[in-house]
Amino acid sequence: MLDGLTLDQLRTFIAAADEGSFSAAARRLRRAQSVVSHTLANLEAQIGLPLFDRSSRYPSLTAHGKELLLTARGVADNIDTFKARARAMREGLEPELSVAVDVVYPMAALTKAVGRFKAAYPNTSLQLHVQALGGVTQLVLDGRCRIGIVGTLPTVPDQLQSAPSLEIPFVSVVGPTHPLSAWRGVVPQAEIIKHVQLVLTDPTPLSQGHNFGVLSTSTWRISDLAAKHAFLKAGFGWGQMPLHLVEKDVRAGRLVKIDVEGAPPRTQVLPMRAIHRKDAPPGPAGRSLMQWLNAPGRLNPRHRSPPTRPA
Repeated sequence: MLDGLTLDQLRTFIAAADEGSFSAAARRLRRAQSVVSHTLANLEAQIGLPLFDRSSRYPSLTAHGKELLLTARGVADNIDTFKARARAMREGLEPELSVAVDVVYPMAALTKAVGRFKAAYPNTSLQLHVQALGGVTQLVLDGRCRIGIVGTLPTVPDQLQSAPSLEIPFVSVVGPTHPLSAWRGVVPQAEIIKHVQLVLTDPTPLSQGHNFGVLSTSTWRISDLAAKHAFLKAGFGWGQMPLHLVEKDVRAGRLVKIDVEGAPPRTQVLPMRAIHRKDAPPGPAGRSLMQWLNAPGRLNPRHRSPPTRPA
């Protein structure tokens, strides 16, 4: 009986577990709900174990279902990887490569990586998109970009394969006219919540319901990092910024670094990741560019800290 298991059964099982209902799984798979229910019932009969508890309105995974779901994902991922690698081998070198890069990725490192790409693959055209938060992830999920470098959205959807890239130091800063610029020592939470925090906003729903590094009760949501930078220098509020973008301003006195109580570690060093769809890995040019983006050598911005105002 177990030898008769099919990949279709496993994908149906995964879809039902992810979506939380058989009807939602049917919509995702573009099938009738009765087909999904029948497929799952046959799967349970073949393995001799219940995967879902159907006693309530919505089916929930049993203990056996939760354990087997991890294995089912691994099998499906391995098959996707096999097919994707075979497709990449058949297609050969990409004539065009679309790349999405997080707005906080250092421009010096990006320029160096793209320069190496241009020299190594002169016949592959490049399309580059710069986005924040879920923008990079959405472009890769939708298939509009083959690879991406993401950082400001900390979670990676299951459909994507990821690998570590750079670590970007962040600092909290205010303009020299802002009241917090004169603060000595660590700014306590009771004080920081009184001041407007400038926060990047997500153009996609991927981070909906999540606030990453938001500490103040009053926020201004800004979709452009350059505008946030300008607003900080103008004294409109406080916020976190990549060190490599504000270091010169801190040294010149156009911005003042502050230490904020309760700032999560993620707001001090942001780990970035290279991503691509599991079912559509990049070809030779894309793999090379990912490698150069992940290891730009001496251009890694984690090299020094700006001066801090004396306590």
